[in-house]
Amino acid sequence: MTEIKITTPYIKLDQLIKFAGISFDGAEAKEMVLQGLVKVNGETELRRGRKLYKGDTVQIDLEEKFELVVG
Repeated sequence: MTEIKITTPYIKLDQLIKFAGISFDGAEAKEMVLQGLVKVNGETELRRGRKLYKGDTVQIDLEEKFELVVG
């Protein structure tokens, strides 16, 4: 599991995916979310603008699986 440190109160889901280097741009991050490949705290999330706070976990199920925690 990779911890992504943020200095703001929250980060939006699509921004986290870009910031972590999992997507090349916002369009690709949006597609991952809309295709149902992303889970937040164990639940499939279809809102790319979902606000994530410290302690939230994100799982992305691509060819390689990614697990991120907001820290």
